[in-house]
Amino acid sequence: MRIAVIGAGPAGMTAAYELSKKLGDKVSVLDLYEKSDGVGGLAKSIELWKQRVDLGPHRFFSQDRDINNLWLEVVEQNYDIVNRQTRIYYKKRFFDYPIKAFNALRGLGILEAVRCLLSYLAELLFPTSDTSTFEGWVTSRFGKRLYTIFFKTYSEKLWGISCSDLDSDFAAQRIKKLSLFEAIKNALFQGKGNRHATLVDQFAYPTRGTGAVYEAMQEQIESRGANVYINTGVEKVITSAGKAASIQLENGEIKPYDHVISTMPISLLVERLPEVPLKVMELSKKLTFRNTILVYLRIDRTDLFTDQWLYIHEHSVEVGRVTNFRNWLPTIYGDSDSSILCLEYWCYFDDPIWSQDPDELVKTATKEIVRTGLVREGDVKDGKVVRLPRCYPVYFRGYSEVMKPVEEYLSSVEGLHVIGRYGAYKYNNQDHSILMGMRVSENILDGADHNLWAINTDYEVYQESSVITKTGLSTHGS
Repeated sequence: MRIAVIGAGPAGMTAAYELSKKLGDKVSVLDLYEKSDGVGGLAKSIELWKQRVDLGPHRFFSQDRDINNLWLEVVEQNYDIVNRQTRIYYKKRFFDYPIKAFNALRGLGILEAVRCLLSYLAELLFPTSDTSTFEGWVTSRFGKRLYTIFFKTYSEKLWGISCSDLDSDFAAQRIKKLSLFEAIKNALFQGKGNRHATLVDQFAYPTRGTGAVYEAMQEQIESRGANVYINTGVEKVITSAGKAASIQLENGEIKPYDHVISTMPISLLVERLPEVPLKVMELSKKLTFRNTILVYLRIDRTDLFTDQWLYIHEHSVEVGRVTNFRNWLPTIYGDSDSSILCLEYWCYFDDPIWSQDPDELVKTATKEIVRTGLVREGDVKDGKVVRLPRCYPVYFRGYSEVMKPVEEYLSSVEGLHVIGRYGAYKYNNQDHSILMGMRVSENILDGADHNLWAINTDYEVYQESSVITKTGLSTHGS
């Protein structure tokens, strides 16, 4: 059996890891291709100013026993537990996130808090009728005023479209069942069995950064005789008579395979397939991704804000999120006496900022971080820019109807398996992508029939029974 894996992000790496483990001594070819210079995809870690940093903040958390067992198998004892603190920064005030009702209302001041509560009561009396959009979905659960303060600005920075044009699936996946009522209930009865699934106060983190998980996978994959080709892009998958037959590398070389696991952006995959129907081709062109620009700043201070990352809801700046790597684990910054901040900007390919000069981006980021009041004038000593194309699948209103025929066609291609955030057009966390990688290996080698498209669509995926602690895997309540 000859298997190709396109992309070395969490989904692709997990698929290759599981396949290489299960294949054992079977005569086979397993090749993984990665266009960039290292594994990990969006969860990669890099060396910067004698420290280790991730490509933005990457928190691993799952309550699924299978996912946690795999993560521990790979990481072994090389991790620690981080006490999570992630807040919203709005009008130079910090607000807990996920939202805690009393904290939010107290921080807004008595007058604004009353307005927010009245807005929520108005929503209860006269509910929003259309909850198919992000705006409608959140408003129905928090009221118009809290939606405007704590959800609208950040979301529109991220997606580049109005929240009235953003599908409610984004909220359903990321905010889940939380509402103002649930937030108040959590505050009143915390620890009494009603705590919301997204309110995670701790998470496991590798001592060498989140990318260490996938670097360890690479070592295991290669030790088992499989191949990981770095700096080797795949141009397209070639099908013949409805079956995946081979891949073409960017250098023009064609290599035959029995199975192709693709994590490349779904729009690029479909656009380059030779037998794809015209209707599916046209629909796939509507599936767009949002790019990320990361601006790293070296700050000659270690006493900045205490959060791992902040959501920036200030209208006066374009930056959407700021990560402080000093607040993760000491093992990633060592004996350095400086802090590294990562400022995130989001854009499309045709936005001027995407092609802006790196030095100008560093200057802009420096001005904005000083303007927020989080850093003083003169504290920034150095900067570096990293551009990440096609990071976020845009859940535009009605996107699922566009996706359906595309999913159906790709599922009909024998030997082609589409997974990952890019590949499946799913706003995955690491755990979702890891699960996709695990399940696709079972489909190929064990004859399983897992619906890979269904992963990260069901709220109950978080309702399993185990979590990772400092001493290993622990069942709920133990």
